[in-house]
Amino acid sequence: MNPMVQTAAHPSYRATVSALAVGQLISWAILYYAFSSFVLPMMRELGWSKATLMGALTFGLTVWGASTYAAGAAIDRGHGRALMTGGALLAAAGVALWALAQEPWVLFLAWALIGASMAATLYEPAFNVLTKRYPTRYQDGITALTLVGGFASTLSFPATAALISGFGWRAALGVLAAVMALVVAPLHAWALRGPAIAAAPRGSDEVATATLREALRTRAFWLLTLTFTLYSFVIAAFWAHVMPAMAAKGIDEAEALAVLVWVGPAQVAGRFVYAWCGRGVSLRRIGAVVLCGLPLSLVILALGSHAALLIVSALLYGVANGLVTIVRGGLVPEYFGRTHVGRIGGTMSALGLLARSAAPLLVAWWLLWLPGYREVLLVLAGLGGLAVLAFAMARAPAR
Repeated sequence: MNPMVQTAAHPSYRATVSALAVGQLISWAILYYAFSSFVLPMMRELGWSKATLMGALTFGLTVWGASTYAAGAAIDRGHGRALMTGGALLAAAGVALWALAQEPWVLFLAWALIGASMAATLYEPAFNVLTKRYPTRYQDGITALTLVGGFASTLSFPATAALISGFGWRAALGVLAAVMALVVAPLHAWALRGPAIAAAPRGSDEVATATLREALRTRAFWLLTLTFTLYSFVIAAFWAHVMPAMAAKGIDEAEALAVLVWVGPAQVAGRFVYAWCGRGVSLRRIGAVVLCGLPLSLVILALGSHAALLIVSALLYGVANGLVTIVRGGLVPEYFGRTHVGRIGGTMSALGLLARSAAPLLVAWWLLWLPGYREVLLVLAGLGGLAVLAFAMARAPAR
C-alpha cells in the first residue's frame, strides 16, 4: 500500500487522542458509574432485592476480568480498531437489553454483554492501542485519556439523574445505549483508521530484569498485589452502593449529586498537580500519602452529616483515586523492570478485577449482618487502612 495513502487515511496524533479521550469519558460514565443511579428506581418498580441487582453487576465485572486477555491478544494482532468499535456496539446492545429487563436472568445477560464490552472499550485497550500506534508518544496520550476520563463521574451522576427524572429509568437506558452506538462507536472507528502498528526505535533501556516467575517469589509482589486488590475492592463497593448509602443518611438525590460531582474535578486536579510538580517525588512517598486518602474519606462519609464534610470526603476520595493509577503504573516497572511488566502487571490486575467484581454483591450481603451503611463504610475504611499498611511494607526487591 502506498505510504502516502496510509498517512492520509490516518488521523493525526492529536485527533486520535482527542477522539479516544471523549470515548473514554462517555464509556466510563455509562458503563461503570451509571449503575448506582439505577439501583433505587429498579428496586421500586421491579421489587427485586439489592442482592439481585448487585449480583448482576458482580457478574458483569467478572466477565470484564475474564475478557481482558482476549482483548489484549486482539490488539496485539492489530485488531484494535475492530475491538474498540465492536466493544462500543456490544455495550449499546447490553445497555438496551438492560432497559428491557423484566426478569433477573435478562439483567444478568445484559451485564454479561456490558462486562465483555468493558474489556474492549475502557482504559486498558485504549492504552494498548496508543502504545502500538505511537510508541514514542503514548505516555502523553495516556495522560490525556486519564485527565479527560477523570470527569466521567462528574458527567454521569447529574446526566443520568436528569434522564431518569425526565423519562424514567428504562427510557434513560435507551438513551445511553443510543449514545454508545451513535457517538462512541463512530468515534472509535474514525480515530483508529489507518495502520495499526508504527515502528519505534529499539529501547536501549530494555534490559531483562525480573520475570513473572521471579516476581512471584518476592515479598514486594504479593504486598503490592494485596494493596491494589484491597483498593479495587473498596472503590468498586463504594461506587455500587454510594447512592443507597447517601439515602440511608437522609440525603436526597439532589444533595448526593451535589457532593459526588466534586469527585471528578478532584481526581483530575490531583493528576494535574502531579504532572506539574510531583515528578521529582518518589512514587513510594506519593503512594503512601495518596492511599491514606481513601480510608480517611470513607470515615468522614460514614460519620459526617454536614454538607461541607461530605464535600471534603469527596475531594479526598477523588484525589486518591486520581493518583493511585499513576502510582501503580510506575511502581511495577520501578520494582521489577520493564521487560516483563505486561505479564507482572497483568497478573496483579487479574486479582484486582476479581476483587472488584465481588465487591458489590459481598457488600450487599454484609447489609444482612451489619446494622447499616455507616458500619459498611467503616469496614471499607478498615480495608483501605490495610491497603496502606501493605503498601508501606512493600519495599523494592533487591536486584
